[in-house]
Amino acid sequence: MSSSSETRARIGQFALLTMTVSAVFNIRNVINNNVAIGLASAPAFFLATLLYFVPFTLIIAEFVAMNRSSESGVYQWVKTSMGGRWAFMTAFCYWFVNLFYFASLLPLILVFTSYLLTGGDREMSPWLITVLSIAIFAVATWVSTKGAKWIGTVTSIGASAVLALTGVFIVASLAALIGGVEPASPITLRALRPDTSSFATTWAFLGTLAWIIQGVGGAESVGVFLNDLRGGVKAFVRTIVAAGLMIGLLYAVASLLMNVFVPTGGLDYSNGLFVVMGAVGEHFGVPAALTFRVVGLVLLAATLGSLLMWTSTPVKIFFSEIPRGVFGGKLVELNEQGIPWRAAWLQFAIVVPILIIPALGSSNIDDLLGIVINMTAATALIPPLLILLAYLVLRLRYDAAPREFRMGSRPVGLAVAVFLLAVFAFVFIAGTTPLDQPLWLTLVYNVGGVVVFLGLALAWYQRYINRLRGRDPRAARSELAPSSSTREQEAANRRS
Repeated sequence: MSSSSETRARIGQFALLTMTVSAVFNIRNVINNNVAIGLASAPAFFLATLLYFVPFTLIIAEFVAMNRSSESGVYQWVKTSMGGRWAFMTAFCYWFVNLFYFASLLPLILVFTSYLLTGGDREMSPWLITVLSIAIFAVATWVSTKGAKWIGTVTSIGASAVLALTGVFIVASLAALIGGVEPASPITLRALRPDTSSFATTWAFLGTLAWIIQGVGGAESVGVFLNDLRGGVKAFVRTIVAAGLMIGLLYAVASLLMNVFVPTGGLDYSNGLFVVMGAVGEHFGVPAALTFRVVGLVLLAATLGSLLMWTSTPVKIFFSEIPRGVFGGKLVELNEQGIPWRAAWLQFAIVVPILIIPALGSSNIDDLLGIVINMTAATALIPPLLILLAYLVLRLRYDAAPREFRMGSRPVGLAVAVFLLAVFAFVFIAGTTPLDQPLWLTLVYNVGGVVVFLGLALAWYQRYINRLRGRDPRAARSELAPSSSTREQEAANRRS
């Protein structure tokens, strides 16, 4: 390892372990999947951790090891094997996915605020929720352009509080079972199996796998800490595998205990965690109203931290990561806090119709959340799909490119990439086309949203390449060429 890497190593393995668990785990994912598929989510979460999170993180580690001198994230990783066009699309998709994430996050702020202030849930129409969500997002956008330094602290406190809340739930539920409480829904092998009795239920389960894969996602953000970890690549691999197993166990155990006090089918997307924690509290003599207020405070803090962070960070990363000249100078211009403020307000303008369209096809908040959670999970699979495709091309065409870490031999790397790509492609199709959703909504929102945004992005990038070719053909060829081809040539020249 280079001396610069040594001087950068500022965190230990335990710090990386806790950062990973805090960043990836979210008990709301347990609720969402329990609503959708019941106790079958418990083994599904653990299998997703073993089959997706751990190998995908090792793939990220390999890309980071190839780009030790770069801090540019997914753009540089994908450019390694697929060139600038697909690197731009991957960076764009990470920002694009975030747009749909707001649609699932903003309505929950209203739910959590209601529980904190009133100790209960207040019925609101989807249209009122949408209008209030737009207002909240406008305020969050304004705050994010001010470069608030406390955003990271709020997010860290909220994530830690959610983990603590999960720990309380698991310990209390296990204590109740040991004390002789009969589960509201029996925990049996049959209950843990997905319902495959018909095509519709099988398809619904496959679509829900998109939510579960999203629930154990986050490896692309954790991978960038490889350069900052004492012990280098080996310590990173050990730590990230341990973190992945811990996350999978947390999700699996929480999912397994979710119906100890509340039967399967008794939870909703909007208030499921309040119902569960209220039942746990009442069993131990804690008034439900007090439990609701505490849970509301914890979730509101975590959600507000996430909202502020995701309002500012992806905009800054995307518009600063891509090559200069793709977008106009005014759009990417930074204010005195280092935020591309015009891009932040462009993001707001794009999110408004994304918030409005689902309200046209929903009759209550749970219908609304079901639509947007499904779309968020499906679109969240696009960036990992592109990274996996880039890894497949790397092992196929540029495996000789020098790097400190490889995920096994070339056949092993290819087998893992092909397997994950097949799973992702199938789950993405199932998640994007739910059978129980109106066809017009699927075509306009799920399919249309992806096609329109990705098509516009490709057209905009081609416009940049055409202009670059006119000014500097050599620079255009360099931008489109995989960076590994250059590295392989340099390595061959050094050997000869």
